[in-house]
Amino acid sequence: MGTSDAGDDALQEFLAEAVGRTAELAPALARCAEALGLHHAVAYLADIQQRHLIPLTDVTPALPIDDSLAGWSYRTQSLRVEADGSGMVTAWFPLIDGAERLGVLAVRAPALSAVTLARGRAVATLVAMMLTSRRAYKDSFVRRTRTERMRLPAELLRAFLPPRTIGDARVVSTAVLEPAYEIGGDAFDHALTESALHATVLDSMGHDLASGLTSALSLAACRNARRVGAELPELVRTVDEALAEWLPDQFCTAVLAQLDLDTGVLRWCNCGHPAPLLIRDQRLLTDALERDPDPPLGLPHLPAGRERRVHEATLRPGDRVLLYTDGVTEARMPDGELFGLQRFADYVIRATAAGELAPETLRRLIHSILDAETSRLKDDATIMLLEWQPPTVPTGC
Repeated sequence: MGTSDAGDDALQEFLAEAVGRTAELAPALARCAEALGLHHAVAYLADIQQRHLIPLTDVTPALPIDDSLAGWSYRTQSLRVEADGSGMVTAWFPLIDGAERLGVLAVRAPALSAVTLARGRAVATLVAMMLTSRRAYKDSFVRRTRTERMRLPAELLRAFLPPRTIGDARVVSTAVLEPAYEIGGDAFDHALTESALHATVLDSMGHDLASGLTSALSLAACRNARRVGAELPELVRTVDEALAEWLPDQFCTAVLAQLDLDTGVLRWCNCGHPAPLLIRDQRLLTDALERDPDPPLGLPHLPAGRERRVHEATLRPGDRVLLYTDGVTEARMPDGELFGLQRFADYVIRATAAGELAPETLRRLIHSILDAETSRLKDDATIMLLEWQPPTVPTGC
C-alpha cells in the first residue's frame, strides 16, 4: 500500500473514531499522526478566559495566547509555521467549530509538504468535530480549560450559555462575559435560522444564585418561544409570564433582537436595558439605536392593552452592533474614570479599522478592562458584537 493510501486510511479511521466516540481524543490523535508520518500532533484548548492554550497531554506546557505563534494562529484563525534548531517544522492549525474558536492543533514533522499541510487541515477539522461532540459530557475537557474553581451561580449560568461565537457567510455574533468564575446575573444567547440571527443580552437583579436562576429561566423561556417561531412581542411576553409564575420577586433587564440576514433589518425590544450601539464606517453613530426603554422583564408595568414596543433600523453591510450590560461602561480605569461609552466604542472602532476579527476584538477589549492596573469591575460585564456582512453581489449579474 502506498504512503498516500496509508494516510487516507489513517484519516478514515480517525473519522470513524470521531463519529463513533470509541476512543479518547489524545491517543487517537497520536495514532493518526504516526500513521500520517508526522513526528507528533497535539491539540490545545483555549481556557475559559482565552488567555492560555492548554494541551490535552500532561507532558506539554501551556502556551500564552497573547505571546506565542500558537496564540497568533488562534487569534487570527490562520495557519502559522515555524522551524526549530533541530531541523523539525511545526505547523499551527486553528481548531474552529463553525465560527467558534476552540484552540489550535500543533503538527510537527521533518518537513511540511503540500500533502502534509492538507492532511493537517483535515486532522484539525476532525479534532474540532471531536471536541465539539464530546465537551458537553467530557469533564476532562472542561477541567483543562479552567484555572480556578467556579462559583455555583456561575456554574449554573454557564450550563445555559451557547458557544461564544456563531455565524455564517452573512453574519457573525460573538460575546464575552466576565468575571468568568464569579458571574451572577449576566447572560447572553444567540442562534441562527435560515434567514435570521436571534440575539439576547440579560442582566438580572442581584449577584447571587437567585440572579442566576432568573437569567436561566429567562433564557429558557426565550428559547422556548423562539423555537416555535414566536415574534418578538410574544417572545418577550413569554419571558414576562415565566418570571411572574416561577420567580415573582425577580426581574432582569434585557435587549432581545432579531436581524434579517437578507435585508439587514434589525428589530429589537429594550426592557430597561442600555441601548445598543451602532458602529458604521469606523465611527459611533450616537443615539442611532437609542429608544425609550420598556420596563424590565418580570416587571410588566405597561398601560392596559399596550404590548412591548418593537424598534426597527436597517443596517448597512459592515455595520457592527454592540449589546452590553452596564458592568462594562461602569468599570473603573486606572485614572479613576469610568470606562464609558466613548472609550468602549473607540476600542471597537480601532479594532475594526485594523481588520481584527470580531471574536478577537472582544477578547482583547475585555482583557484591556480586566488587566489595567487598579481597574475593577463593579458588576458583571457582558459584551455581544453583531457584524452584518452579506456577500457582495457582482454588478451586471
